[in-house]
This record gives sequence, C-alpha cells and structure tokens, in this order.
Amino acid sequence: MMRVLGVDPGLTRCGIGVVDALGGRRARLVHAGVLRSDSDAPLDQRLLTIARGLREVLEEHGPDSVAVERVFSQNNISTVMGTAQVSGITLLEAAERGIPVAMHTPSEVKAAVTGSGRADKKQVQTMLVKLLGLDAAPQPADASDAVAIALTQLWRGPGPVARDRTGGARTSAQAVWARAEREARRARERSTSRQ
Repeated sequence: MMRVLGVDPGLTRCGIGVVDALGGRRARLVHAGVLRSDSDAPLDQRLLTIARGLREVLEEHGPDSVAVERVFSQNNISTVMGTAQVSGITLLEAAERGIPVAMHTPSEVKAAVTGSGRADKKQVQTMLVKLLGLDAAPQPADASDAVAIALTQLWRGPGPVARDRTGGARTSAQAVWARAEREARRARERSTSRQ
C-alpha cells in the first residue's frame, strides 16, 4: 500500500491531506487538516510553526511520498512569497527523511480529480466525497485541496515502472490512469451509440 501526504502550502493556513492507495483508482482518507500560523507573529516564527506541524504529520503518518501544489504567479506578491517559503520547508522536511517529492499545478490537480483542469473548488470537493466515500468534503477548503493533491500523486505520480503496449516505460499510477481513461471513453461511446 502506498501512502501520500498532500500539501497545499500557505503561510497562514497550510492544508494537509494523507491518503492511502487501495488499488486501482480507490483510495482511503487517513487524515486531513490545516496547519496555522499567527499572521501577527514574525515571519521566522510563522515558518517555524508550520515546519513543526509538518514534522509532526510526517512522523505520525510516515508517507511514502509527498506531493505539493506548485507555486504559480498571483497578483499578491506577499502571498506568493509565503506560499513559496512553505513549499521550500515542505521539500526540505521530506528530503531530510528521504521521502520523494512531486509538485503538481492546480490545473493538474483539478484534472486528476474531476477530469477537467477548469473545475472549481466545489466540483473538486464533490468528487472527493464520491471518490473517498466521505459524508462531506474535508474542511476548511485548504484541507480538501491538500487531499486532492495527494490523490493526484497517487494516480499520476511516479511509482514502480510498468510497460505500456508499445514497450515504453510507464509508472503503475500512469497505467491505472490510462486504463481508467480507456474505460471512461468506452462508456461515453456506449452512451452515445444508444442515443
């Protein structure tokens, strides 16, 4: 079984989501939450608070890999800086433990979870409920985002190498993803042919 820690980096609220692979496109939610830092505290103390929280999560849940949302340009430079700093802390904490790390863009995460890179947060949360068999999406939204990042890594991230039909290398997650896409395409074609 593979366990992934997803991190939605933020300086005030850092989303955390831990999921276990159950085979195929099935997964189980292990933990979801948010690490918080006081916006009135000095920057070094805020980063220390987040780092301590990340250490606790890494030690408690022992993930096999860590997935982080890739920082992208926003209008608010201070938000980008805080997000980048927390991403750096996450990368460092994982590296110190020898845990592989992957980074995924927001559109990659949306596409992996909903099938559309343009999905909104509500659509992502609705799919998390369905995919993980939950009564409700993890709250707050930062926690849901982190769970979605972890699922993206499970389904699209690196893993043991398999071979595709052409003999090219493919990770096991990519093989599962390709199989699911083929099945969905066949279902759409069957639905279209019945109309």
